[in-house]
Amino acid sequence: MPATPDPAGIAASEGLVRGLLFFGGFLLLILAERWRPRRGRHHPLDRRRRWTTNLGLAVIDTLVLRLVLPAAAVGAALSFEAHGLGVFPMLGLPLWAAGVIGFLVLDLSIWAQHVAMHRVPLLWRLHRIHHLDTALDTTTALRFHPAEILLSAGWKILVILMLGIPAAAVLVFEAALSLAALFNHADLDLGRADRPLSRLIATPDWHRIHHSTVPTETNSNYAFLLTLWDRLSGTACLAPSAGHDTMTIGLQDELDGQASLPALLTLPFRRKGSESSDRFA
Repeated sequence: MPATPDPAGIAASEGLVRGLLFFGGFLLLILAERWRPRRGRHHPLDRRRRWTTNLGLAVIDTLVLRLVLPAAAVGAALSFEAHGLGVFPMLGLPLWAAGVIGFLVLDLSIWAQHVAMHRVPLLWRLHRIHHLDTALDTTTALRFHPAEILLSAGWKILVILMLGIPAAAVLVFEAALSLAALFNHADLDLGRADRPLSRLIATPDWHRIHHSTVPTETNSNYAFLLTLWDRLSGTACLAPSAGHDTMTIGLQDELDGQASLPALLTLPFRRKGSESSDRFA
């Protein structure tokens, strides 16, 4: 009988692989932003203040996630895969088919979660921390409340376990999602390549619209990876009304961005009368 995989050990290996890919992609995109900035040419990014906050959140998120869910998505997938549990194994799907379908379902589930974060008031309290950034660059991809990170991880694990998505597909998806989030938040000018590329994946111009202060634009372009889901659901927006160079990033009611780290961590638990005004179209 084959030995049951150790989820914690797998998580450590998976974390190392993803970490190397993440830091490599992060550094490349930081350099690319300096080489071909999209809005940084005209709008100061206030890197010192924003980066302190955004990177601080990233460190806290990582520590909390590893403490609460040490096995992570790949470890959970391996554990179920070893026992043949989930819908895909029950249906007898070939490994390649389960992997491809599983990858697509995971991307759809993250898109659906993102929509829910905007439309469910309790979830929006957490997610608005991400949208309070008044500029957009690679570090914005790291700006999430730890409670949202835990909810997202738990949701992914639930989908993985229900379907029995192969661990290899989960690993590929997790790496792709991390790199895609860094890429589409980057202050990067892709020139004419941005529009055709956005027919497949979320590009910087595509996702920047989602961070507009205009509510109808904030409630569009939810995709982190494949833009297919926005196009099918009617939530796609091809261009901001004010133009990419002059549009305002952030939320209408709090343009100061609540920049300090303690303020962002406690913000979801404080009442604010206008907190729903920037969510719905």
